Amino acid sequence: MIGWLGIGLVAVVSTFGVAAVGQTVAPPEKAYPLKDTAPLKPTPGVKVEILEFDDLECPPCSHAVPVIAGIVDKYKIPVVHKDFPLYEIHPWTMQATITSRYIKATDPKLYDTFRRDVFAHQTAISSQDDLANFTRRWFSDHDLKMPFAVDPGGVYEKEVRVDRALAEKIGLRGTPSIFVVTPKGWTQVVDYTLLDGVVAKAIADNPAKATAPAHKSSRKAS
Repeated sequence: MIGWLGIGLVAVVSTFGVAAVGQTVAPPEKAYPLKDTAPLKPTPGVKVEILEFDDLECPPCSHAVPVIAGIVDKYKIPVVHKDFPLYEIHPWTMQATITSRYIKATDPKLYDTFRRDVFAHQTAISSQDDLANFTRRWFSDHDLKMPFAVDPGGVYEKEVRVDRALAEKIGLRGTPSIFVVTPKGWTQVVDYTLLDGVVAKAIADNPAKATAPAHKSSRKAS
């Protein structure tokens, strides 16, 4: 089952569209209306950033995430990850996402590792029991103590629901939902194979400010 709410995987934003307002979608025929695009902006001070919403049980996400990681490494740009678990159709995604939040809070260096490993073993996890077995092995393999409950107070679940509420506010229809955001606007990329070209264009259109060379004094020492 794919990660789009019953409509299939949609293609993403590219360099086509209404460039005058900095909002583009590619291929154009795959565009769909968004409800609130105000959140589609980079972190203050950042020129080009990838904003992505994904679901740990979404097969297309498992293919897109390593592509995003490679582009982030290639262009040295930041990525902001948001959770958009489609728990209506994916039975174990919410628990996996909550566990990832626990790991992020307790050992941030292993957060991305856990997510990558879940995506890599996605096809072997078909139930909550499979996820529990995978998680126990993962904690053991990384010399971590498995807690009796990863979220007894519901703190991490609230964080996940905040991300999902943001996705719904924007009007996203599924996962992966990928945006390249700049101070000038945003480009939604639903076909992640187009992401490299979109990022390259965004960097060209939003160059980093050059450091002004220091002026040498023309005064001679007396």
